[in-house]
Amino acid sequence: MSEKRKYEGSGVAMVTPFGNDGAIDFAVLERHTDELIKHGIDYLVVLGTTAETPTLSKEEKIEIIDVVKKSAGGRVPIVIGAGGNSTSDVIDWIREIGSNGIDAYLSVAPYYSKPSQTGMIQHFSAIASSSDLPLILYNVPGRTSSNLEAATVLQLAHELGNKVAAVKEASGNMQQIMEIQKDKPEDFLVISGDDAIALPMISLGCSGVISVIGNALPELLSQMINDALAGNYEDAREKHYNMLPMISAIFKEGNPTGVKALMEIRGFGKNNLRLPLITATSALYDKIRYLNSLL
Repeated sequence: MSEKRKYEGSGVAMVTPFGNDGAIDFAVLERHTDELIKHGIDYLVVLGTTAETPTLSKEEKIEIIDVVKKSAGGRVPIVIGAGGNSTSDVIDWIREIGSNGIDAYLSVAPYYSKPSQTGMIQHFSAIASSSDLPLILYNVPGRTSSNLEAATVLQLAHELGNKVAAVKEASGNMQQIMEIQKDKPEDFLVISGDDAIALPMISLGCSGVISVIGNALPELLSQMINDALAGNYEDAREKHYNMLPMISAIFKEGNPTGVKALMEIRGFGKNNLRLPLITATSALYDKIRYLNSLL
């Protein structure tokens, strides 16, 4: 398997479990890491949006990385979130955490400052040149207000070669996704950043998903992705439509609000978040519990 092909299949953007006192529950994090791997998840994404990363101190982030690496024990690749709207800060962070036991960095398009496409090319090129590990670009305009356009992704993919492995595409713009998939280098991967459209993206030739729902439904999610990648679309569609109402529900009040409610219902940890995020309303919690009973 090539280095880039390690990111085919099912990745999970891991939550950060908190205790009732608001502190990170590292014992739960260790168990969660192990359970994801045992239930078929192909690689782990640590310190992404779903991890409530902006609420974590640098010391907490480093300890989270250490705990996940130790629990994973080299069984699957580990991708670390390393993005921001200050290029130099991202480079400093990558240099601080290094590359030991880490396989790639996930780097989100710069948010708030809304750079030009040329600025984003220079931003990602500088980050890529600062590390021995490959980047997975992350395009999520609904959060960043800056779209990483198809032409920009393609230029980075062709010019940076092995320094950039993939793009996590969460724009929901299927035209843009198809343009990237059509003209990308052969070994560059296009990964769904949206659970709801992972199946149709795979049907277009894309390589899998970095998932939120996989935190709570790792086995079902990984089976669906594996079916789709194998061309077994009948079984993949059945699993996709089985999960779709839950996928819709867990994002109703933000992420990871919904998936943490589902994880508590399924016995995977406590439903605690850090402000400014809050727990699901009782109406949503009851809906998620009902939908869980149907799975």
